[in-house]
Amino acid sequence: MTPEGSVVPADPLGTAVRTPGPAALRGRRGRRAVDVPDLVARARDGEARAVARLITLVEDASPALREVAAALAPHTGRAQVVGLTGSPGVGKSTTTTALVRAYRARGLRVGVLAVDPSSPFSGGALLGDRVRMQDHAGDEGVYIRSMASRGHLGGLAWATPQALRVLDASGCDVVLVETVGVGQSELEVASLADTTLVLLAPGMGDGIQAAKAGILEVADVLVVNKADRDGADQTVRDLRYTLSLGGRHDLPGAWRPPIRRTVAASGTGIEALVETIGEHRAWLGSSGEGHRRRVVRAAREIEAIALAGLRERMGDVRGSAALVTLAEQVVAGESDPFRAAALLLEQL
Repeated sequence: MTPEGSVVPADPLGTAVRTPGPAALRGRRGRRAVDVPDLVARARDGEARAVARLITLVEDASPALREVAAALAPHTGRAQVVGLTGSPGVGKSTTTTALVRAYRARGLRVGVLAVDPSSPFSGGALLGDRVRMQDHAGDEGVYIRSMASRGHLGGLAWATPQALRVLDASGCDVVLVETVGVGQSELEVASLADTTLVLLAPGMGDGIQAAKAGILEVADVLVVNKADRDGADQTVRDLRYTLSLGGRHDLPGAWRPPIRRTVAASGTGIEALVETIGEHRAWLGSSGEGHRRRVVRAAREIEAIALAGLRERMGDVRGSAALVTLAEQVVAGESDPFRAAALLLEQL
């Protein structure tokens, strides 16, 4: 666990992580001059430290963020984004490590965004996923970045979409996004990934819990990990029964999530899983669903940035005379909250 504001020394991949507290998120590092074109050029040449610096600018909401986004935009849209989600303990980090090994065996460059829970005391990332992925620490074809969720709901860090763009532009063929593991609120990963893997494990009641949480609705591939344990067959049966009840997967031409068994710790079933991910990618291209998902992803990202800008402006007027006047009018019955909010937005 890292104290607030500290820096974890970079490993050979340059995956240094700066862990600012919430008050430091607005441009703290922007005071230092940033040569964005040079950084982007070096990142595109595969320099890990340049990639690390760009992601740090994203995480810290640097004033140079707009320039970074503009410089990256022409070089994005090539990487395959695979999201991994599921309850804590199902083996997401072990599966991620096994997938990295399989993709590297095929000669592909791989990026990993492992979103760790934040420390409730320091706000820093616990870095548990980095510890588990040390097998790839010396591989120049792998870039691993741990990001603190900082309380962001949905299992992802707020800066994950922009960090993903950095890895895409830097030449990664595949980007694996591993979520925190917060259970029923992890559905956000589906809006970010091209292919979403939902991991479950036998003996944890995950088949029923996944149905209750609606997680099956976002799954493109269902993975029963630790399939060498007792209860794996029952988990598979539960999943098949739940899928048979219908849903978006029963629509004409829709992709029906296959169920794959793996033992990620030993690599069993990983090659079949990689093949299934490839089949889903081919379906995304032939059906047009891949383009639709990316348009939806971009729309949500634009909306999130716009809302963040609005909140920043709201912070500027909070406690202002105009807001107090509007509030007094509502209390006096001279106006209503909707009209007052409309007037406030006009002033913004």
